[in-house]
Amino acid sequence: MKKTLLVAALIAFGLVACGKKEEPKVVAPAPVVAPAPAPAEPAPTPVDAAKDSAAKAVDAAKDAAGKTVDAAKDAAGKSVDAAKDAAGKSVEAAKDAAKDAVKKP
Repeated sequence: MKKTLLVAALIAFGLVACGKKEEPKVVAPAPVVAPAPAPAEPAPTPVDAAKDSAAKAVDAAKDAAGKTVDAAKDAAGKSVDAAKDAAGKSVEAAKDAAKDAVKKP
């Protein structure tokens, strides 16, 4: 049994040693060739022109919507401020009327 193991180990070692690969030879790189000039841009097709036009229209609509929202916010803020002032004046007037009512018997 020991001899069988020894023989199997020697055979395995021999197979591993035979499977050793040689280092690949270094090959000089191929000379660099200048790239071909890029082709001129093709004329835009009607579909591309329509897409560009639609994108510009969407951007313009977004800008207009943003300005409208800002204007509405400003107007709402002014409206709130005016309502607060009016409410404050109403409270003061009610207080003055209550004081006058209390003073008069």
